[in-house]
Amino acid sequence: MRVVLQRVTSARVSVDGQTVGAIGAGVLLLAGIAHDDGEPRVRQVARKCAGLRLFPGPGGTLDRSLVETSREALVVSQFTLLADVRKGRRPSFDAAAPPEVAEPLVEAFCDELRSLGVLVATGRFGAMMRVELVNDGPVTLVIDSADLERPRRG
Repeated sequence: MRVVLQRVTSARVSVDGQTVGAIGAGVLLLAGIAHDDGEPRVRQVARKCAGLRLFPGPGGTLDRSLVETSREALVVSQFTLLADVRKGRRPSFDAAAPPEVAEPLVEAFCDELRSLGVLVATGRFGAMMRVELVNDGPVTLVIDSADLERPRRG
């Protein structure tokens, strides 16, 4: 699983001109599901996203998490995050899980965030979506489930 996390002051996603999900301050989570992902992995990534210290505390340093600040999350499924651009000019999306596999895993990701107390809004799986956001900071992170399993250097 690969997630692009952006801290936002607001974000919304619309389909055919209609807003289907919107949040105030919190995080926009663009989520891509790979073939080898399963429910344990997506739940692990959800816990990581919810627990990362991304918001300033009283001293101004980033020492508060999404859960600690009661901020919101907007989750948008985005298979293009799994693109392989190593060959040619046309990206390959072979690493992305098919919709029938990815959709329930995106739901499990959202369910795990909700179980941690995060208010979650979503896009519409498989739809052509327009995503608008006001990046805060900017703070943008890429979280790859494979990286969470590797030993840390240093």
